[in-house]
Amino acid sequence: MDIKDMRAFYAIVEEGNISHAAQRLDIAQPALSRQMKRLESSLGVQLFERGSRRIRLTDAGRVMYTRVEHILGMVDGTVREITEIGSGIAGSIRLGTITTSGALLLPELISEFHSRYPNVTYQIWEAEGARILELLDNRVIEIGITRTQVDSKVYESIVLPNEPLVLIMNKEQEIGADSTKVELSELKDQPIIVPLRWQSVFIANCRKLGFEPKIVCVSDSIVQDLLLAKMGMGMALLPVSSKTLLTDGNLVYKKLVEPEMSTHTVIAWLKNRTLSSSAEHLIELFREMFLGSGKK
Repeated sequence: MDIKDMRAFYAIVEEGNISHAAQRLDIAQPALSRQMKRLESSLGVQLFERGSRRIRLTDAGRVMYTRVEHILGMVDGTVREITEIGSGIAGSIRLGTITTSGALLLPELISEFHSRYPNVTYQIWEAEGARILELLDNRVIEIGITRTQVDSKVYESIVLPNEPLVLIMNKEQEIGADSTKVELSELKDQPIIVPLRWQSVFIANCRKLGFEPKIVCVSDSIVQDLLLAKMGMGMALLPVSSKTLLTDGNLVYKKLVEPEMSTHTVIAWLKNRTLSSSAEHLIELFREMFLGSGKK
């Protein structure tokens, strides 16, 4: 197995089928199929489940994917680091972000960075928080934007100011006399849509007030939560920045109080990794734009 086999395997998994992977790699589909059969033969294992229109990995294939992602991240990162030495601010920055923080931070950030360094290009992954850290660990990305708590022994990080959680509801379901906020006690018997990461804290806060919340959906997709709230399935508990993802006159946003709940965004990168010059400058711009300070 060589680096070409790894890139071919990785492309097939990422694209979901052989034909799309062949187009991405600019090779004929039959040739790619033969290459994978030779790879399986040389390893003595089956990497893909047969008989499915969309690619599905066997147990061996899943292990292979994890290792290959890490190896390719190391190889590509090493090439970038070496070629960027002395070349100034250029090349490509690889970023990973969760949905809300990316929608809130990246457009303004990248627009400003592009105006300063027009020769830099960007590759952006969108995923949930744990996957962002996995991509960092495997060196697929240089910088991750997440709401997941990070280990200070493993990652350097910038923690942005706390962001309040709000209840997002269809106008027909609006509760509370105040147009800007709603108390937690007012949510008794109300259908609630809550992200998995805040489920336990939300339930604990409700129990302190003497009631069990009526949770109708637990989800890791903020966009899905917004759409369910729009359809009237329930009230979605989300960061206030979620307002940027869906503009709809039928939705009402109210800050949750008594008690308040909040979250924060973390910008993280590996401690033991030499970042590209472009990535280092982007991190400084993060500090400048969102914390009001740069490197001292």
